[in-house]
Amino acid sequence: MPELELDHHESAHAADPTGQRVGVLAAILAVALAVVSIASHRTHTAAIMHQSSANDQWSHYQATRVKFHNLELGENLLAVLNANNTVAEKMRTEYVVEKKKYADQGTQIQQTAEESEGLAADDERRALRYDIGEGLFEIGVVLTSLYFIARKNLFPVMGIVAGIVGAVAALSGLGI
Repeated sequence: MPELELDHHESAHAADPTGQRVGVLAAILAVALAVVSIASHRTHTAAIMHQSSANDQWSHYQATRVKFHNLELGENLLAVLNANNTVAEKMRTEYVVEKKKYADQGTQIQQTAEESEGLAADDERRALRYDIGEGLFEIGVVLTSLYFIARKNLFPVMGIVAGIVGAVAALSGLGI
């Protein structure tokens, strides 16, 4: 008896070649969905890492600016106390050198932070494209799968259209 059931199953699949093609189409859309989902997640992670780096750089910049302002405070204290001896002059000279060092460091740190923020913004733009592609691939899989419920050829056609638009959206993320 099981042999008869097996034969019955095989003949049912052979009787629906459209269903087989639609199944393969759904599988292709699902694979594309997986690839775009991974690209989206990795790009979002890269954006987070770049923004985190920018935040760290801005904290470093603030610390450098505090050191710079402390040196200005030292200069102001020397001026208020009217300190004009050799020790005070040595301190003033050191303050000038240190202020230049911190000003240069601050500029460099600021540039690095801005570059990291730019990279994060670029990543977010790319990730948005991947997200749109991902959503359209999901819609394509669902629409294509509706063929098995309704047996209407319109659903796989709509699934193909959603998949093509999703592919275009995802591929546009590569060029940004």
